[in-house]
Amino acid sequence: MTSLRWLTLTVLLWAVTSSAHQQKEAITRILFNPRTANIEVMHRFLLHDAEHAVKELLSADADILGSETTRQEFADYVYARFSISDQDGHPIRLTPVGNEIEGRFIWVYQEVAIPKTLTALHITHDALRDLWPEQKNLVNVERDGQLKSAYFSGGSREITIELQNASDQ
Repeated sequence: MTSLRWLTLTVLLWAVTSSAHQQKEAITRILFNPRTANIEVMHRFLLHDAEHAVKELLSADADILGSETTRQEFADYVYARFSISDQDGHPIRLTPVGNEIEGRFIWVYQEVAIPKTLTALHITHDALRDLWPEQKNLVNVERDGQLKSAYFSGGSREITIELQNASDQ
């Protein structure tokens, strides 16, 4: 019985360890900031995933930790694969703000002035999903104290989030 427990424990530890390196998940926060009157977009990727991605996207020598150029190229890749548009399908052009490494994550930032009339967001988030079909991207939209989420996995391409102003509640 002891060897069976040991084998079970070993398999469980292996599964947990391997999944820790293969999470293939990213989180994006879209914040309607009334103080700045901007929509602020913050993408958070696991550094481990980003390291593997730049080696596939750029070259085997790409170094996201040691090269600001590589970090910028990764950010440019994210900018090209994330977009939002208004309720009528008109693109909302986001301005790149920058990127940074914080602990085990790389953050990529964008922003734009909040449009005067915005009742829905059409969101596309294909970053890393073009490399790995199992990649999942969660987008949280925060506006007027409300939180709505969109979860990109599998074949999901564009997700629409209906928005309400605080005055509409």
